[in-house]
This record gives sequence, structure tokens and C-alpha cells, in this order.
Amino acid sequence: MGGFRKYLRAVALLCALAAPLAARADADIPDDPVHFFATCAGRMSALMEHQWIVDGPASEVTKARRDAVVEVLEAMMPRGDGARVMGWRVEAKAAHAALLGQVRHGPEAVRARAERRALALIAECEAFLS
Repeated sequence: MGGFRKYLRAVALLCALAAPLAARADADIPDDPVHFFATCAGRMSALMEHQWIVDGPASEVTKARRDAVVEVLEAMMPRGDGARVMGWRVEAKAAHAALLGQVRHGPEAVRARAERRALALIAECEAFLS
């Protein structure tokens, strides 16, 4: 019964995502939603780990958002694509962690640009959760 409950919850999340997408005619709807949500899950994992160091309470909010993205991802992921999708998540996590590393430890000239880019990438993902 747990699998069915998870399925229903994922369907409800997908329905909740459909309304903001329909309302945003100017939105860049991803060509490959599975790749998009896998990338977002990776980015949010990197952000959550970064926040563990710099802002613990914010990491809980990010974790909840990441978990919602993962639920949607799992609901739409084709059977047998787990390894490929996990690869996308890992690549996105590593890239975002490197970007956040530049925010924390990069040269002054790089920090502001890296922070703007990191925020924009996360905002792109969160736009589909609101």
C-alpha cells in the first residue's frame, strides 16, 4: 500500500505543478522534464549541504523542497532509467557545489557573480514548486 500512497502523492504534486506552469506562458518549460528535475535535485542537494555549514535552519527548508522535487522526479522517471538519472543528479550536485565553493572561497571578483548564478539556478528550480 505504501507504493500506491507514494504514487498518489506524486500525482498530487504533479497536478500542483501544472497550475503554475499553465499560468506562466513566458516560462521556459524544460524539453526533458526528467533531466530538469534530476538537475534540480542535484543542485538542491548541493545547496542543502552548503547550508549545513553556513545556515542550518535554511537547510531544512531546502531539504523539504529537494524532497518534493525528488518525488516528482521518481513519479515521472521511466523504468530502468535510475542510473542515468542519478548520474544527472550527481553531475548537477558537483557543479553547484563548485559554484557555491566559489561563493565561499573564491576571489572577491568571482564571489558576487558566482552567488548571482547559484541563486538564479536555484530560483529556476523553485519556480516549478510554487
